Amino acid sequence: MGKSILIIDDSSTMRKIVNRSLRQAGLEFDTVFEAGDGVEALEILANEKPDIILSDINMPNMDGIEFLKKKGADPSIKDIPVVMVTTEGGSEDMVEQSRSLGASGCVKKPFTPDQVNDVLGPLL
Repeated sequence: MGKSILIIDDSSTMRKIVNRSLRQAGLEFDTVFEAGDGVEALEILANEKPDIILSDINMPNMDGIEFLKKKGADPSIKDIPVVMVTTEGGSEDMVEQSRSLGASGCVKKPFTPDQVNDVLGPLL
């Protein structure tokens, strides 16, 4: 079976940009799941087990930090690697908090395909 990814971002445009950056970085996924927030992501994860998750931190309904807490409490999905996406001015506290909750890495917007590959490549 091919590789799959779950992209979580409240902006559909940003999800498309992330998907394009993955392809430009040479990271091909047979299946790309998309969610607009942590609530939608958990609904997808109830039925699907992607190889990796790329999540924004700031989202409505359930942000990336709360998503990491809920994901970490579920034994069926807690081991799926998560890379957080933050803004350049994003709080280092949020990055540290996400790492302490199990995030495998972080990519800062705006990012290049090479940066995406550097962070995601080793996790696949």
